[in-house]
Amino acid sequence: MTIKPLAFRMRPRNIEEIIGQEHLVAEGKIINRMVKAKQLSSMILYGPPGIGKTSIASAIAGSTRYAFRNLNAVTNNKKDMEIVAAEAKMSGKVILLLDEVHRLDKGKQDFLLPYLENGMITLIGATTSNPYHAINPAIRSRCQIFELKPLSVDNIKEALLRAVSDNERGLGEKNIHLNEEALAHFATASNGDVRSSLNALELAVLSTEPDESHSIQIDLATAEECMQRKSLAHDKDGDAHYDVLSAFQKSIRGSDVNASLHYLGRLIEAGDLPSISRRLLVIAYEDIGLASPQAGARTLAAIEAAERVGFPEGRIPLANAVIELCLSPKSNSAIMAVDEALADIRAGKSGEVPDHLKDAHYKGAKELGRGIDYKYPHNYDGGWVKQQYLPDKIKNKKYYQPKKTGKFEQALAVVYSNLQK
Repeated sequence: MTIKPLAFRMRPRNIEEIIGQEHLVAEGKIINRMVKAKQLSSMILYGPPGIGKTSIASAIAGSTRYAFRNLNAVTNNKKDMEIVAAEAKMSGKVILLLDEVHRLDKGKQDFLLPYLENGMITLIGATTSNPYHAINPAIRSRCQIFELKPLSVDNIKEALLRAVSDNERGLGEKNIHLNEEALAHFATASNGDVRSSLNALELAVLSTEPDESHSIQIDLATAEECMQRKSLAHDKDGDAHYDVLSAFQKSIRGSDVNASLHYLGRLIEAGDLPSISRRLLVIAYEDIGLASPQAGARTLAAIEAAERVGFPEGRIPLANAVIELCLSPKSNSAIMAVDEALADIRAGKSGEVPDHLKDAHYKGAKELGRGIDYKYPHNYDGGWVKQQYLPDKIKNKKYYQPKKTGKFEQALAVVYSNLQK
């Protein structure tokens, strides 16, 4: 008999066993309410790999006691879907988890749509792609869309400890001693992918000989080997990983090339290309911003080159990007402007869209005063005409405050100043 992987065996059987995703499954939250009311609607779950999309689907099925079937939009054909549909006709309802739902072709989609409409099949689509861009509108319009958040280090530690102690599905019968350093490394080095951390834990346990007391000792060195990543530091709580990322960004923001390269080296040594990539892109737009707009595009090109060639050669384009970002002029004017706008909106400072800006592309719009007196900028010299765009309540609000850093933002500042007159 084939033994299923630990990550598969430890999937939650009901909604109470789900780790993380509290914004969806905690008491009083939307999926929790749907399950308790036994009023499920089709949904699409999207987010990074290994954060619980399939787990939530199986837990929903376990909580509701409906039949649960799992298909893949790429590898399973229309015949497989016909079998699920036949079962739905017999039992009244089937929950269908459809992995890679964004790859659903037209034939399969046309077959599924009537069953989604009449409720015989409740679709739970799982995808790593943004469904607003990647999924056909016909499917999307029939589903609720829920974004899953990356799991925290504490979430992954909880999953690992549960696996170590579970006698029925996990590794509880093996007398495992998982030290704090190893636990922290499994949790941090997986970058939020609980499947990866559980697979590495299982490999560590199966490949380690018991000692004289028949205990399996999992230490940091074993965890590093099984994760194929070195630990950034032997700290008990795993905070060093985030400390290094923080120091990395702050060193670039402070234009210290040598410190930035040092922290880059520590992240490379840990093999953490995803964290490096994400942080560099954030820096390019948050800290350099409009002072050097092309830095963002060049940073992305460097990241794509590093991902294509992999380590160790990937260190070269990353170093190029880090040095450029360090020595670029800095401007946080864009993030400051959008955050101030968001703060106003969240505080209720918004107001109604001016009538002349409202959509006028439907019958009766003009009679309602929509679009009247709108001045089309392209009809004026220079493509600009003075008219009110903000709601009345905040019509004089100025969010963007240009900085005198790089030549690009200085040029923007001149245009901005002239437009304010």
